[in-house]
Amino acid sequence: MKKALKILGILIFAGFVVLQFFRIDKTAPPIVQGETLEAAVSVPADVSQIMVHSCNDCHTNATIYPWYSNVQPFGWFLKNHIDEGRQKLNFSIFNTYTAQKKAKRLDDICDQVESKEMPLPSYLWIHRDAVLSDSDAKALCDWAKQESGKITVE
Repeated sequence: MKKALKILGILIFAGFVVLQFFRIDKTAPPIVQGETLEAAVSVPADVSQIMVHSCNDCHTNATIYPWYSNVQPFGWFLKNHIDEGRQKLNFSIFNTYTAQKKAKRLDDICDQVESKEMPLPSYLWIHRDAVLSDSDAKALCDWAKQESGKITVE
């Protein structure tokens, strides 16, 4: 029994080592200033700061990858969340969206923040500075509603 456990432990360790050779791709498309959120809508400094701490790692092309992104399978999990986040809402290309999509995404920001679906709870486990206070959530939501209301949808 001890021998079987030892072999199992060695196999698991060897498997973990092999996984480290399959790294995630951390390259991102370049950021074109005319395509960004700031090119499309007015973003006050306080809202921008909230977004830097709580949103930008998954919703821009300027992701700052933490150390654990180099450890597989954690890197794969992280990369999947980043890819999904950018697909659903990418502030780096926000100004390329249609007016209808811009308004919808701004409304979604408020909905996601109010329901505490964003930032993702799994992101907050390690990124404690990304937790939105009630006042941060209100500021973000108020801003998103205000900017959404300014967009003319055809």
